[in-house]
Amino acid sequence: MPTPSMEDYIEQIYLLIDNKGYARVSDIADALSVHPSSVTKMVQKLDKDDYLVYEKYRGLVLTAKGTKIGKRLVFRHELLEQFLNIIGVKEENIYEDVEGIEHHLSWDSIDRIGDLVQLFEDNDELLKSLRDIQAKNEND
Repeated sequence: MPTPSMEDYIEQIYLLIDNKGYARVSDIADALSVHPSSVTKMVQKLDKDDYLVYEKYRGLVLTAKGTKIGKRLVFRHELLEQFLNIIGVKEENIYEDVEGIEHHLSWDSIDRIGDLVQLFEDNDELLKSLRDIQAKNEND
C-alpha cells in the first residue's frame, strides 16, 4: 500500500494525465506546491514500486497498478467532497477538510460514506430533514 504522501502524488499524476494527457515533473511540483527535486525523488520511488514508469527527460506513465489506485484516490477525494457538501460544510472549508481526512479513513469507512451519500441523493425528504435540523441548531 502506498503511503499518504505517495497517494498524493499518484492522485495528482492521475489527474494531470487525465486532464492534459501527460504529467511532467514541473506540473506535479506546481500542483503539489513542492520542489521539482522532491517530485523526482518520489517519482523514482513510485517507479521502483511499479506505480509508474519514469524515464529521465522523457516523462512518466502510470502502470495499470498506478492507474487503478489513482482512479480510486480521485473517487475517494470526490466522494468526500460530495459528502461534506451534502452535510452542509461551508464550500470554502471542503477542500482543506478533505485533504485533512482522506488519508485517515479506511476503505470500509469510505464505502459507508458512499452509502450515506447515496441515501441522501435518493431521498429528498431525508436531506430536507437534515437541513431542518441544521437550521434549528444554528438558531439555538
